[in-house]
Parts: sequence; structure tokens; C-alpha cells
Amino acid sequence: MQVIDSEGYRANVGIILCNPDGQLFWARRIGQQAWQFPQGGIRSRESPEQALYRELGEEIGLDYEDVELIGATREWLRYRLPSHLVRYHREPVCIGQKQRWFLLRLLGDESKVNLMASGTPEFDRWRWIAPNEPVRKVVRFKRQVYRCALEELEPLLKKVTGKLAAGRLA
Repeated sequence: MQVIDSEGYRANVGIILCNPDGQLFWARRIGQQAWQFPQGGIRSRESPEQALYRELGEEIGLDYEDVELIGATREWLRYRLPSHLVRYHREPVCIGQKQRWFLLRLLGDESKVNLMASGTPEFDRWRWIAPNEPVRKVVRFKRQVYRCALEELEPLLKKVTGKLAAGRLA
């Protein structure tokens, strides 16, 4: 069951997974040219951390022992969906997402990534990218949330990898 608040925002987690070189996991939505970080809804009676690990397994086939949790955004970050994506025929109506973003470090080998881990995969390709790329490359309506999440979590990324984004995040 989806958790949608009284304002119409669906509770969600965003996953920023880094490798030891400070690059970030970037995945392509199945059958589309839309690339993004993994993300997914928080179920009723599920904490954001529980949703994080469930989504990590469902979307990219990794378990909690494959990653180290480095940090999370302090506040919920929100974006509105463009009106053509709002499903007005469903109750309750969801007008956007409110997200807690988590920074994780991959501990093991990247060969453990499995986009087909669930019966309904969301991604068909993935790659590593520099931390300054996602804000420019994600779909426009998510850009501000990506910018805020990356700016807040960048000091932690630098601390664990020793590397900072090349250039500005914007």
C-alpha cells in the first residue's frame, strides 16, 4: 500500500550508491531513454530505512551486506509531477513525491548488481557516472531534488571516497 500524505505527496526513498572511485550508480528506466538514481515508495508500516533496503534488493539486486550506509538527507525533499503524469482517476491522488535520500557505498564487487532481481525490473541498463552529471541528465522535474540531495550528501561522499565532484553539481 502506497503512503500518500494529505497534500498528495507519495513517501519515497532515493538511493545514491557510490563506488570506491566516487562515481555514482545511474540506471536507465526499462524501455525508455530516462536515466535516474534508484528510488521507490515507502509502504505502510515501513520505515524509510526498511524501504531503502527493500528497494535496493528489488531494483538492483543488492543486500544490506553489499553496501555501507553513509548518510541520509535530514529533511524530506519534494517534487511535483507534471500534470500529464498525475493519475487523477486513482484515489488518493498523488501529485508528486516526498523523498528521503540515502548515500550508500558499494562494499563488494559490482558484478553483484542484478537488474532482474525482481519479477518486474525497473531498469534495463546501468553505469557509473561522475557526481556532477545527474542534475544535468535527470528529467527536468526531478532536477531540484537531485541538486538538493547531492549538495547535502556531497561532503559525506568526499569523506568516504576522498573525492569531490568534478565541477559544480548544477
